[in-house]
Amino acid sequence: MPNPSHQVIIFLGPPGAGKGTQAERLAADQDLLKISTGDILRDHVARKTELGLEAKPIMDAGKLVPDHLLIALIRDRLASMESVRVIFDGFPRTTAQAQELDVLLEELGAPISAVPLLEVPDEVLVSRIVERGKTSGRSDDTEALARDRQHVYREQTQPLIDYYAARGHLKTVNGVGSMDEVYGRIVEAVK
Repeated sequence: MPNPSHQVIIFLGPPGAGKGTQAERLAADQDLLKISTGDILRDHVARKTELGLEAKPIMDAGKLVPDHLLIALIRDRLASMESVRVIFDGFPRTTAQAQELDVLLEELGAPISAVPLLEVPDEVLVSRIVERGKTSGRSDDTEALARDRQHVYREQTQPLIDYYAARGHLKTVNGVGSMDEVYGRIVEAVK
């Protein structure tokens, strides 16, 4: 039986759409934990947990941590919560991960509340990323790399978008406008 106080939100959107910023704001406003698999991995490695010891050599080799290990880490984090109130940003990345996450959430009685997809035209995204590069000093924020990241994102994420749309979770959000305007649309989408 799902717990009515559970809230599970999965943010989707291309690089430069503002997902991270908006997810942080929503997490703060709605008392949600923003889950980053990278943060969880680093925490387990630092604490030398069994899962951390299993992940460390994989990470040290620069390889991707396998799905079963990521799900085990997420399970460990969510199972410790009295009420599962989370935002996933950057996970899942594949339909296989989404399916594993669905199984875990079902076990915990914490169904997905919404999957907001921030939509921003490619030209706006590229412009934002190039602008960010000028102010942040990030050397990877060039127009060519930005265009390449958009292409890779679309190729890899479309199956995930289709997966959540087929389940009725996807909420398309116009990601163009001021930060406050976009945030207002996100809040409406996740109600």
